[in-house]
Amino acid sequence: MNKSKKASVWFIFITLLIDVTGFGIIIPVMPGIIQELTGTNISGAARYGAWLVAVYAGMQFLFAPLIGAISDRYGRRPVLLCSLFGFFIDYLLLAFAPTITWLFIGRFLAGIFGASFTTAGAYIADISEPEKRAQNFGMMGAAFGMGFVLGPVIGGLLGDLGNRVPFFVAAGLTFCNWLYGYFILPESLKEENKRAFVWQRANPIGTIKSLFRFKVVAGLFGALALLYLASHAVQSNWSFYTIEKFKWTETQIGISLGVVGIVFGLVQGVLIRKTIPLMGEERSIYTGLALYAIGFMLYAFANQGWMMYGITIVYCLGGIAGPALQGVMSKLIPANEQGELQGGFTSVMSLTAIVGPLLMNGIFSYYTSDNAPLYFPGAAMIVGGILTLGSAFLAWVTLKKS
Repeated sequence: MNKSKKASVWFIFITLLIDVTGFGIIIPVMPGIIQELTGTNISGAARYGAWLVAVYAGMQFLFAPLIGAISDRYGRRPVLLCSLFGFFIDYLLLAFAPTITWLFIGRFLAGIFGASFTTAGAYIADISEPEKRAQNFGMMGAAFGMGFVLGPVIGGLLGDLGNRVPFFVAAGLTFCNWLYGYFILPESLKEENKRAFVWQRANPIGTIKSLFRFKVVAGLFGALALLYLASHAVQSNWSFYTIEKFKWTETQIGISLGVVGIVFGLVQGVLIRKTIPLMGEERSIYTGLALYAIGFMLYAFANQGWMMYGITIVYCLGGIAGPALQGVMSKLIPANEQGELQGGFTSVMSLTAIVGPLLMNGIFSYYTSDNAPLYFPGAAMIVGGILTLGSAFLAWVTLKKS
C-alpha cells in the first residue's frame, strides 16, 4: 500500500510538472503570436497579454471551487483526467488560432480546466498521512519550480522552429500524461468519504463561507492570501525591476528566473521533507515567512546585479511556509471536504493573481516615473515584505487562539 501511495504521489508530481512545463513552454512565443494575430507592436501585445492572464486567473477563481466540489462527490480520478484532456484541447486551440479571439477562448478553457491543480492537491491530501501532508504538498511546489525552469527554456528553443511549434509540443506532452493517468492512476477518494454535491458550496463565496466555519482555517486563509499577494512583488515585477535597476538583458533575466526555479524546487521538493518534521509545521510557518520578508527587503535595496542571486537563496528558503500552512489547514478539514479546501486555495491564488500584478506593477511604475516624490524601483519589494509580515502576524494570532 505504501508503494502504491508513493507511486501516486510521483504521478501527481509528474502531472503537475508536465502541466507547468507545458504552460511555461508557450511563454517565450506568446508575444510573437499576439503580434502576429493583432498586427500591434510589443506594447500593444503586452496589454493583450495582461488581459489573457486576467481571463485565465478569473476563470480559475470562479471554477476551482466547482471542480473541487465535483471531485469530493465523484472522485479525483475522473476530474483529473477531464482537466488534463481540457488542457490538451486548449493547446491545440492556441496552436491553430486564426484570430486573437481564439486565444481568449483557449485561455478561458484553460482557466476552467486549470483546476487540475485543485484536484491534484485533494489527491495528495487523500493518500497522505496527516503528518506527511505538508511534505507532499511541498512536492507540488517543487513541480511548479522545475516546470518554470524547463518550460521557458524548451519554449525558447522550439520557438526558433516557429511560433506555433511550442503549442503542439505542449499538447503532445499533456496528451501523453492523460494516457498515463487513464491506464495507471487509481482513485484516491474512498467511497465513505464522498459527499453530496451542493451548489451553494460550489462557488468561490460559498466555498470560503463554508470553510470559514472553522475559525482557524479562516485566519490562515487570510495569511495565505497576504502571502500570495506579496509574492507578486517578485513574480510580476522581476523583469521590470532588473531591467530598470541593473539594465539586465532578456538572457540575464531568463538565467536568473531559472536559478529561482531551481532553488525553489530544491527547497520544496527536498529540503522541506527534512525541515518540517524537524521544526514542526507552526515553527516552519513563522520561519518561512520571516525568510520571505527578509528576502523582499534585501531585493529592494540590492545595488549590484550579482546580489540578486545570493538573495534568491534567502527568499526561496521561505518556501517552507506555504506547504506548512496548507498542511495545518488540511488537518483541520474533514476527509470528505479536502477537494473543497483545495478549491478554496486555488480561488484565493487566482484572485491574488488578478489583483497582485496590478498592485505591484502599479507601485513600480509610479516610483520609477517622473511624478514620483522619490525614485525607488524597489518600492514594490518593500510592500511585499510588509504584506508578508502581516501574513506572519495573522498566522501567529490565529494559531495562538487555537
